[in-house]
Amino acid sequence: MSDRASRYRWFILAVFVLSTSINMLDRQTLAALAPVIQAEFGLSDTQYGLIGTVFAIPYALITPLAGLWIDRIGLTRATSVAVGLWSVTGIATAFTRGFGSMLACRAFLGASEAAGIPSAGKAIVTYAKPEERAMGHAINQAAVSLGMMIAPPLATLILLRWGWRHAFIVTGVLGLLWIPLWHAVGRAPAAVAAPAGISPYLDRRLWAFGAANSLNALPYHLWFAWTTKYFVTVFGFTTADANAFAWIPPIAALAGGFLCGWASLRLVRRGMTTAGARYRACLGAAIVGLASGAVSLANSPALATGLISLGLGAAAGLSVNLYALPLDVFGESRAAFAISFLVATYGGAQALYSVLIGWTRDHYGYVPITIAAAIAPLLGCAVLRAVRMNR
Repeated sequence: MSDRASRYRWFILAVFVLSTSINMLDRQTLAALAPVIQAEFGLSDTQYGLIGTVFAIPYALITPLAGLWIDRIGLTRATSVAVGLWSVTGIATAFTRGFGSMLACRAFLGASEAAGIPSAGKAIVTYAKPEERAMGHAINQAAVSLGMMIAPPLATLILLRWGWRHAFIVTGVLGLLWIPLWHAVGRAPAAVAAPAGISPYLDRRLWAFGAANSLNALPYHLWFAWTTKYFVTVFGFTTADANAFAWIPPIAALAGGFLCGWASLRLVRRGMTTAGARYRACLGAAIVGLASGAVSLANSPALATGLISLGLGAAAGLSVNLYALPLDVFGESRAAFAISFLVATYGGAQALYSVLIGWTRDHYGYVPITIAAAIAPLLGCAVLRAVRMNR
C-alpha cells in the first residue's frame, strides 16, 4: 500500500473518532456541571451517583447487541443512527426539570451511546494494521481525552453566559453536524484483507479481557466523572474554579494512551508477540497507576491534579492495549462484538462504581475510593496473566 493511501487511512480514522470526542463531550458535560445541577435539583452525592448508574446499566446491557448490529449492517449506517440518537437525547437533557427526567434522559443516552466504542473498534480493525491497533486505540483515546478536555471549559463558558441547559444543546448539535461530515469523507481501503474471525462467545480469553477491563474501569471512571466534584468538595472551589483544574487530567489520558500504544508497537517491531507486548504495556501502566492511592494525601490542588493525572493517564494507557487484544484474537468480522463485550463490562462496572463512589463519599470520604482505584488495575493485569492470550 502506498504512503499516500496509508496516510489517507489514518485521516479517515481521525475523522471517524471525532464521533468519540462528541460522545465523550455529551457524557462529560454532566460531570462538568454537576455541582450546579445538584444545587438546582437538590441532589445528594448518592443521587448524583445514581444518575451515573442509570446511564451505565442500559449502556452495559445494550452494547453487546449494538456490536452484533454493527457487524451485521456495517459501520457507516450503524454509527449514523447511533450518533443521531445520542445527539437528540443530549439536547433533550437541556429540558429536564428534576431528578426523574434527568434519570430518564441519562438512561436513554446510555442506550444510544452503546454503539460508540464498538464502532470505533470496528473502524480501527478495518483501517489499522495488526501491529498498529494499539496506536489506533490511542487515537481513539485521544478523542476521548479531547472530549473530556473540552467539556469543562466549554460547559463553564456556556454556564456563565447562558446557563447550564444550553451546554447540552450545543453538544447535541455538534453530534448532528458530524453525521454528514462522515458520509462525505468516510471512504478508504482496508488496511489488510479481513480473515475469518474466531468465535468469541465462549472463549475464556474474552471473559478475562472483560474482567480486567471492569477492574481498570474504577480509576478511569473515578477521574473522568468525579474530578470536578473532588475539587469542589475537598478544596471548596466553585464549579468554575474546579474546572480550571479538571481539564488537565484528560491531557494526561491522551499522553498515556499514545505512550502505551507506542510502547506496544515498538515491542512488536522488536520481535515480541502482540499479546506479550500488550501485556507488558498494561503492567507498566498499572504500576504508574498506583499514584491514584496518594490523591487523598495531596494538600494542594496542584499536587492533587498531578496525581490524578498520573492515575488517569495510566488507566488510559492500559485501556488502549486492553482494547487491542480482542481485535488481535478474534479478527475483523467479530470486531464490533468483541469490543462491545469490553464496553459492556465497563458499563456494568461503571453502574456499580458510580453509586458506590457516591455512597462511600457521603459516608467515609475519598480515601477508600482512591486506594481501591490504585490497586484495581494491578488486579486486572493478574487476570490477564492467568490466561493464555495466544493459542
